[in-house]
Amino acid sequence: MTAADPIAAAMTRALALAADAGAAGDVPVGAVVLDPSGRMTGEGRNLREQTHDPTAHAEVVALRAAAEAHGSWNLEGHTLVVTLEPCVMCAGAILQARVGRVVFGAWDDKAGAAGSMYDVLRDRRLPYRAEVVGGVEADAATALLREFFEQRR
Repeated sequence: MTAADPIAAAMTRALALAADAGAAGDVPVGAVVLDPSGRMTGEGRNLREQTHDPTAHAEVVALRAAAEAHGSWNLEGHTLVVTLEPCVMCAGAILQARVGRVVFGAWDDKAGAAGSMYDVLRDRRLPYRAEVVGGVEADAATALLREFFEQRR
């Protein structure tokens, strides 16, 4: 990835958002939505602890912001860049928003729904699917998660 690459810039921003989430006491996950031209239109970080909302995952927060900026729930052609493989709930939200591509950092062997535990985003039985690219900046994303959980043990 080059510095001019919108995916690289989005992942850099998502990692910063994840670090902010971790510093605030939430699991360090950050997400950014890119419109079809590569412009960042929404971002979010885990806010479950802050808002006491079980649905306040980074992906959902970012999708809500992008939909507001776009003026529509339909984010077809958009890309979601997130530091951790989406869970089942987030995969469902991604498909409901019709996001075309998901790029993520760390794999989630316990709850991932983009290829590790489940493959909801590419399930041929569903009416809509997303392209999935995993492992982008995985070391940096994994390091944030590892440090966060080691501090809590």
